[in-house]
Amino acid sequence: MELQIVGKNTEISQPIQDYVQKKIGKLARYLRNIAEAEVEIYEEKTKSPQHRFTVQVTLNSKGTLLRGEEKGENIFVAVDAVAEVLARQIERYRGKLYKRGRGVSLARQTPGIEGAIIGSEAQVLPKVVRVKHFAVKPMSVAEAAEQMELLGHDFFLFVNADNDALNLLYRRRNGDYGLIEPELA
Repeated sequence: MELQIVGKNTEISQPIQDYVQKKIGKLARYLRNIAEAEVEIYEEKTKSPQHRFTVQVTLNSKGTLLRGEEKGENIFVAVDAVAEVLARQIERYRGKLYKRGRGVSLARQTPGIEGAIIGSEAQVLPKVVRVKHFAVKPMSVAEAAEQMELLGHDFFLFVNADNDALNLLYRRRNGDYGLIEPELA
């Protein structure tokens, strides 16, 4: 795992680098395919000493990004807190990859194998079981939000009347809306 440590408004000494390497390096035990980790350490001038240092860690695991950010009264406390947060995220991520009732983790499979043989039974990856077709008509973002609320869904796919592009409107956790406007690469 390649580890990059960046300090903003603070100097990163060798003992701090060693501590971060030790704590974040342990996360590789839980998820083997972590390619790189980027650690950003900020010192903020706040009145509250509990929020003086912020440590933000982004893990790249073959295209899957896991991110954690925690604050603390010193760098060591913040690093400990963010390591715990990332350990929980890794467990949740691995749990999603774990095939129920099979006993084989998809996170541990070798790449390139479509299905693993367990006894005499082949493991089957999830498949598309339903395809839904619907007509999309050009509408404004406000109309799309109203339509989404009427349907009771958390997201709504529509053609934006302003730019004639396919857009996705979704409800955020705080109750506001988010809009995804895809661009062809």
